[in-house]
Amino acid sequence: MRLNGKVAIVTGAAQGLGRAFCLGLAREGAKVMAVTRKDMDNLDQTVKMMRSLGTEAEMVQADVTVEADGLNMARETIDRFGRVDVLINNAAIYGGIKRKPFYEIDLAEFDLVMNVNVKGAFIAARSVFPFMKEQGYGKIVNLASEVFFTGSNGFAHYVASKGGIIGLTRALAVELGPHKICINCIAPGFTDTEASRGIADVNKYDVSKTPLHRLEEPEDLVGAAIFLSTPESDFITGQTLLIDGGRAMH
Repeated sequence: MRLNGKVAIVTGAAQGLGRAFCLGLAREGAKVMAVTRKDMDNLDQTVKMMRSLGTEAEMVQADVTVEADGLNMARETIDRFGRVDVLINNAAIYGGIKRKPFYEIDLAEFDLVMNVNVKGAFIAARSVFPFMKEQGYGKIVNLASEVFFTGSNGFAHYVASKGGIIGLTRALAVELGPHKICINCIAPGFTDTEASRGIADVNKYDVSKTPLHRLEEPEDLVGAAIFLSTPESDFITGQTLLIDGGRAMH
């Protein structure tokens, strides 16, 4: 098991990609702190699923946009497990967004998307930094999106937020590198999750432009997240790995 003895935090862990990351980390031997803002019943299910795999897992309620919550998330992890080696910044506003021309997007909604998707990752990273710095090692994995590379009609705020994540990742790679902390992005394409099903009929998604000719599943992202969380990627930082079946290439 590649993460035996390591401790990970996963935000947005109640379902979808977050749950898949939690289970992948657990299978690799990591102890996991699962985090969400409000979906506590599903978060509890995520924790039970991890424990059934034989790992130690706990949960904490936190709003990633609130600094006090971020600090509490990190402190709870340290108090329970004694260290924090991995942070997967998965929490984001995505499900429920309605496509609109950029000139019709409510500014409050724009602020909310940027607040959660960019500021939330910033706060979470800053919250775990003192502990990773002290131990002289850490891995942070941010979630970007294929839409940064391709654009997406009616999703200007979401696309901008994912561009912000890539920029934040590159900036923090420079600052965190001297402390032996690596930070990278994975950028999924359109993935069959509960959030995606709230936006579109996934069964009608056109896979003809995807070289692998199928819809992406949450498990398709787990391997990359695990790799970027292990010592195997200790000389990789500031990078964005596009995982979309070859739909966009760069």
